[in-house]
Amino acid sequence: MNEALPPVIDRDAAASLIEPLTDLVIRAGAAILAVNRSAMQVDGKSDGSPVTEADLAADRIIADGLARLAPHLPSLSEERVQLARLPYKGSFFLIDPLDGTKEFVAGRNEFTVNLALVTNGTPLLGIVGAPALGVIWRGIVGRGAERLTMRDGAAPRVEPIHTRACPPRGAPWTVAVSRSHGDERTEAFIAARSGAVRAVLGSAVKFGRVAEGGVDIYPRLSPTCEWDVAAGHAVVTAAGGKITDSKGAALHFGSGAADFIVPEFIAWGDPSAAS
Repeated sequence: MNEALPPVIDRDAAASLIEPLTDLVIRAGAAILAVNRSAMQVDGKSDGSPVTEADLAADRIIADGLARLAPHLPSLSEERVQLARLPYKGSFFLIDPLDGTKEFVAGRNEFTVNLALVTNGTPLLGIVGAPALGVIWRGIVGRGAERLTMRDGAAPRVEPIHTRACPPRGAPWTVAVSRSHGDERTEAFIAARSGAVRAVLGSAVKFGRVAEGGVDIYPRLSPTCEWDVAAGHAVVTAAGGKITDSKGAALHFGSGAADFIVPEFIAWGDPSAAS
């Protein structure tokens, strides 16, 4: 008996999903903002990272919404990774319902809701919502990327975005760096670019700043997880950039290798700089 082929979502089908998926990200962000950070309970996961009621509330909204919108597609969330069924072939959703929990717990505004649609191991659609900043970055690879600015009581302002060309010879690079996750390899990479200007940011906001042309590059040469990267990967790529490892190779998502760890990546605003 032949196994059923895994569902595959192409660009056209992804385009039909991006508005309802954006609405899910908005609703998840609102649930996060509704949590009283000064009174919430913060628990620790087995890897030492924090999880809060805000993470779980956002995850419930996204899980319920995806079950209605695309019941035929599997999903993998950071908060439900124990339910993962490997490998993920065809298309699946990859979710971090609250990226930057440390920023959230610390009272800062640079935390995001990350939702990606991955097809054949490569992020095709990505939505990165920063609810406390009132911004959403989204894109479909091959269809372009947009920045949505949320306004109270009004429809979002939607603007097309594009990454920027790398600086001319002798001019400094602007490099997005993590506020919470510095490492020696990344610092050495930045130091090799003379006069580099560091833009210190939290969570997947760094991908959004690359995608909109606010910074040139975002390197992270230490391990992180697939759900931290996939949505930003799609947005940056849709905006004209490129995501590689330190050797210029593509990343692959959904195989479950090494507990869904991405060993390293570089988000390049200008793809020619990755060559």
